[in-house]
Amino acid sequence: MATYRLASGWNQCLPRRQPHPPLGENLNVDVVIIGAGFTGIACANRWQALDPNAKIVLIDASEIGEGNPGRNSGFLLEIALAEDADPSNLSTMAEANRLTRAAMGTLSDAVSMFGDPSDLHRAGTYRAAASDVGLSSLAKYETFLKAAGLTYRRLSASELKQELGTDFYQAGLYSPDCYLAQPAAVIRALASTLPKTVQVYENTQALSVTPFAGAWRVQTPNGRLTCQKAVLANNAFATQLGFARSRMAAVYTYAGLTGPLSQRKLAELGSNPDWGLLPTHRFGSTLRRTHDGRLLIRSLHDYEKEREVSSIERALKLRLQRRFPQLNPIEFESIWGGAVGFTLNGGLVWGELEPSLYASCGCNGGGTVKGTLLGQLLAEHALGYEVPNVLALFGDASWMPPEPFRTVGFHATSLWQGWQGRHER
Repeated sequence: MATYRLASGWNQCLPRRQPHPPLGENLNVDVVIIGAGFTGIACANRWQALDPNAKIVLIDASEIGEGNPGRNSGFLLEIALAEDADPSNLSTMAEANRLTRAAMGTLSDAVSMFGDPSDLHRAGTYRAAASDVGLSSLAKYETFLKAAGLTYRRLSASELKQELGTDFYQAGLYSPDCYLAQPAAVIRALASTLPKTVQVYENTQALSVTPFAGAWRVQTPNGRLTCQKAVLANNAFATQLGFARSRMAAVYTYAGLTGPLSQRKLAELGSNPDWGLLPTHRFGSTLRRTHDGRLLIRSLHDYEKEREVSSIERALKLRLQRRFPQLNPIEFESIWGGAVGFTLNGGLVWGELEPSLYASCGCNGGGTVKGTLLGQLLAEHALGYEVPNVLALFGDASWMPPEPFRTVGFHATSLWQGWQGRHER
């Protein structure tokens, strides 16, 4: 169930929009897509383009901009994540990057037509290390970038201090192959590209998805949808409907966003007025400085359940103050959490899970651009078109042990990796 304790700070920065009404009747349609995020919207658009006569319904448990797509950190990468980069498999990664760049064009076009250009721009991204563990990961990623012939530049501690205003890090890399976004604004713009023939219902949670007389039935609180084909585009929450439980789990991460900082404080934050930084260790912290003078930090990890609000705020403030002690005290305008579809080996849950039931889940925190691509390809696959070998390119999610071993393993691994990466937090 895609409900959260706290509202998305990105969405709160935007004017209130009028959501589509929730489903309140029983309908018979051709296709039901569950999840109006990047994947679901891309799937609906592509499906309707290839099959204009199809009756398509798109439902979301929340509102567009308030769900997971409006809760991420706003990094739209055109190339592999650092933890996915494999210098020994460059041809596969080059093809994956080529497809991802094409999907990025879809997102850029949507914002150009229906949004504010300042909400999406190719600013690149920094990666920085604060310890020997981070430096080791940074070196591995540089090896990949060099082998792949991708542009980047190294930064010393003093250069990072000059550009970002923090002396927390020992070294870093800058890559231009990344867009930075106001994610709630981008998903709103993308939703505006949906043709009017696609019926959209917000605040409509899928309670169950069950086979029925050679078709599928999607039960919601106030209505039922019967369809010939169903698509799970709700990422981590697909497991709550009984699918992919042996291959995927929900991991919650948390963000804090300040209000616009004063000119005095901004003057202490380096020469780059609009940047994003990704950690080199999975338990490190993600940072953003936005074009309107805010700071964002994203950190912390919880398994299958959100933690208490007060502990989130304390931990995020401590991490931000360690990086920018000159700004102390730091106050957040918003804090919030979001669920990531986590798989053990970083692979996807993608394709036809059961006859006429399709899924694209398991983003592992990189689902914005890749999710757009995978949604488009899933529609083509479901309609019988030839598509690239998605699982060969991006990986097939491996089996996870059952409970309680999974929970015990997650916490044990988190403690060990958290201790290893403690200086990157």
